[in-house]
Amino acid sequence: MLVIGLTGGIGSGKTAVSDRFARHGAPVVDTDQLARELVEPGQSALAEIVAYFGPDCLDDAGRLHRARLRERVFADAEGRRRLEAILHPRIRNLVQERVAALTTPYCVVVIPLLAETGKMDLMDRVLVVDAPETEQIRRVMARDRVSETQARRILAAQAGRAQRLALADDVLENVGDLEALDRQVAFLHQRYLALAAAWPA
Repeated sequence: MLVIGLTGGIGSGKTAVSDRFARHGAPVVDTDQLARELVEPGQSALAEIVAYFGPDCLDDAGRLHRARLRERVFADAEGRRRLEAILHPRIRNLVQERVAALTTPYCVVVIPLLAETGKMDLMDRVLVVDAPETEQIRRVMARDRVSETQARRILAAQAGRAQRLALADDVLENVGDLEALDRQVAFLHQRYLALAAAWPA
């Protein structure tokens, strides 16, 4: 099966794109969703996070307080590396399991930090969703209700546009309206079906 790695900076529109691939019948494996599964109460990853960051990273119900932890790791490079060391190997294993269970011509694996982690071996092609930085900041501020300073700090912690684009086999420019996005995804869906038909078994 052809595995498409979908990546892009925060606020670029990865979810809007992956939702449209799903409507075309392509299975979507979202690493952010896998990360949420891994930090549910009772999971070993959550226990490791609490052991390292302390119990104040939990809310009153004993669940991970994502906003509080995000603030901590964006201000602490070592903490961010530790969090990645806890989660990334587990996410990788889950991606492999989920992809191996699929029987469709192709699937989409949403992996926001593909450029940062360099985990290219799971992907056959890379699709980068691209948007201008000003648009990314506007979307992040609206979606996450954070200040412009916080949004810029999040962007600064990620790979730059040039670094992501250097990995791309395909680029989807998410700067127009939703109809333009629909057309681009429909075009890529047909391209990936054609590529999958010729893909080695």
